[in-house]
Amino acid sequence: MSKHLNQPPDQTITELASRTQPNTRVGRDDRDEQKRETISSQAGVDAAGSPKGDQPLFPGRAFISTVLDVVDSKKTMSGDLTGKYLQRAIMAGLFVGIFFTAYFVIMGQASLDPDNHGLMLSGKVLAATTFGWALVLIYYTNSELLTSNMMVVTIGAYHKRLGWLTSLRILALCLLGNLIGALIVAVIVRFSSIVSGPTMAQMLAASSTKIGYVSGGFMGFADLFVRGILCNFCINIAMLMVYNGKLSNDFTKCIIMVVAVFVFAFCGFEHSIADSALFLILGTFGKVNALKAILVVIVAMLGNYVGGGILIGLNFATMNDERHFNAGGTNDGD
Repeated sequence: MSKHLNQPPDQTITELASRTQPNTRVGRDDRDEQKRETISSQAGVDAAGSPKGDQPLFPGRAFISTVLDVVDSKKTMSGDLTGKYLQRAIMAGLFVGIFFTAYFVIMGQASLDPDNHGLMLSGKVLAATTFGWALVLIYYTNSELLTSNMMVVTIGAYHKRLGWLTSLRILALCLLGNLIGALIVAVIVRFSSIVSGPTMAQMLAASSTKIGYVSGGFMGFADLFVRGILCNFCINIAMLMVYNGKLSNDFTKCIIMVVAVFVFAFCGFEHSIADSALFLILGTFGKVNALKAILVVIVAMLGNYVGGGILIGLNFATMNDERHFNAGGTNDGD
């Protein structure tokens, strides 16, 4: 016997009606869905209003999300765990001080034969590459470096995860810790022969160049400031790549960080913490003009903030800010 004959009459009639008559509501819903998909595809988002998987409208959302998680951690560490945070900053200062010393040791050895330009170039390449591993160690030991924190706190302040006073507190604590770490290296090195001979000569030459900027009038200050900008741009573009969620291979992350530091070290860009380490080492030997050294660090630090805090931090925070887009999309849907 037919299936339909075994069903209640009302149910059979309902099913037949649904097969023979068009469902105007379903048809209208389908048309509306197609319309939404067309509009969404033109905007680069899916029907739910989210960026398409392959070509997201805001590809930096993972980077911003990761940085904001880091911001929350730094806020807690610098508040409730100030001592621990300071220890992390001291560790970063130790890494910078030790590896920048290694930079000058390598440069010093390569300069033993000044007429051998190939040796000097190779030494500079090796020195800059070696120094690059300081950033790798800082990252993987969760140490706190002032220059990369400039980007982090700026993004946090933009998204209102941090107030500006809290941001300044984090940066001030980080700077203090970095300087303490660099000072520890300087004091230890003072009681050794590590920076004697050609290494000391290279350090004095670098110090003379840096102090020459602030002794050269407006153009000298501008030169130093620009070098500070480019230095921290390199560092923070590397950190952006590490934080963006697209890299899962640790080796690739290491190479990116090493290359970024290599560029600034090889080109002679100015890093405020590395400069501080150099001046502190020379200061223990009484071979630096303290006031001019402090001025160099301040100008380099301001340049560092522009390069890392503004060109990377604020720039990427605004270009990947989905809040206004989502608000606009909701209004249009209404």
